[in-house]
Amino acid sequence: MAKYVMFQGTSSHVGKSILTAALCRIFFQEGFKVAPFKSQQMALNSFVTADGLEMGRAQVAQAEAANIAPNVLMNPVLLKPTGNSTSQVIINGKPVGIMSAAEYHGGYSNIAFKAAERAVARLAEEFDIIVVEGAGSPAEVNLKANDIVNMRVAKHLNAPVILVADIDRGGCLAAVVGTLELLDEDERALVKGIVINKFRGDVKLFLPAVDFLENKTGKPVLGVIPYIEKIGVDDEDSVSLDDKISSGGEINIAVIRLNKISNFTDFDSLAGEPDVNLFYAKNAAELENADLIILPGSKNTSEDLIWLKENNFVAQILKKPVIGICGGFQMLGRKIFDPLQTESSHVELDGLNLLPLETTFAEKKFTKQVTIDAADFEFLGSHISAENLDGYEIHSGVTNISEKIISAGNVFGTYVHGIFDNDNFRRQVINAIRRKKNLPPLESARNVRAEKQKSFERLAKVVRENLNMNLLRKIIFET
Repeated sequence: MAKYVMFQGTSSHVGKSILTAALCRIFFQEGFKVAPFKSQQMALNSFVTADGLEMGRAQVAQAEAANIAPNVLMNPVLLKPTGNSTSQVIINGKPVGIMSAAEYHGGYSNIAFKAAERAVARLAEEFDIIVVEGAGSPAEVNLKANDIVNMRVAKHLNAPVILVADIDRGGCLAAVVGTLELLDEDERALVKGIVINKFRGDVKLFLPAVDFLENKTGKPVLGVIPYIEKIGVDDEDSVSLDDKISSGGEINIAVIRLNKISNFTDFDSLAGEPDVNLFYAKNAAELENADLIILPGSKNTSEDLIWLKENNFVAQILKKPVIGICGGFQMLGRKIFDPLQTESSHVELDGLNLLPLETTFAEKKFTKQVTIDAADFEFLGSHISAENLDGYEIHSGVTNISEKIISAGNVFGTYVHGIFDNDNFRRQVINAIRRKKNLPPLESARNVRAEKQKSFERLAKVVRENLNMNLLRKIIFET
């Protein structure tokens, strides 16, 4: 019978996802069959499994840390915000519709929770330990009645809860005490320990605060985890984009920070290149010194295209080298049609007219893992060619294309997410920019997939050294 441990937080972005990944790797190292689980994820970062189903990107990273294939059972409910307090609801990897917050919380969340119950039960048949992640804070009293991701899950599984607080943002002690105070008595009893995350400085100076927390709450502080620079593990959503900039390189790459930007992890491998300065541009003026502009994926391509036009991005885009991925690829075409108004009220929009293609949105979403060959195509005067490029597609639009990568001189686009994780292809693109700037090309010296594994090992080492693993094991195996 599977054992459980659950991370809940005093707020969003306290490090629950990263700590979940850390425990997945630690328990894998110790010989356990371990899996992550998050009943409901709200994110625009998603992934397609081998069987063509969609799930949250954070749970994919956690599965990789556990050395298992990603499975939608690990994230049975995915909410992808579409705007105006609405989200696309995805159950067991397939979209079931777009709902307002009132519609979802007014009744459908109970249906979603049934899917979550079935999913975790199936995981429990296969794995020794399931590391469960909550969302936001369990003390958000306005959301508790329809909660399907925090204490309702903990109660259902009788899972011991570890409460995580982010000291880097300030107010950590009050957040812990206040969160526990707002929980019901039976919920408070499930909290078996506290973790202080993202600590900077001398931990010895924090020991009086540890004593205070333990005396005030009656809960042990299991560890004080230091702030880890450049973790190298996929994040939950765009709240972390400010942490993803890189600097010091000769090549300036700007990713336009669309209002509904999705799958921004597509560009993490670019940011890791020593000669690349990658940043996320919030306004058109920031594009002035860019050597390359990337139009990323979007959950609402039509609205983000209008936003680009209204905020003076187009003039910069038209005079710079540009790459479009998924929704950004669609924007590069001549026209976008949405006859069923699946994305917005706009039935027809003019694209940027940089590529000879048109896109029509349909009700059915296309989700598939792909392996493609990049036939010899020209970009910035260089010829790029690569074979066996792995990635995945997630899109509703149908585009009149015959190749997976469409180029036109200083512009190219593709539907393939993750294409820059292919080392040879990524370096060829960067070298094309280097030649354009009269800089010598560099040899590819990185293996992104190997680097990711090293990141998991590094993360596990730091957490293991700063967490009371003996007490944590006792909490898990004696509950």
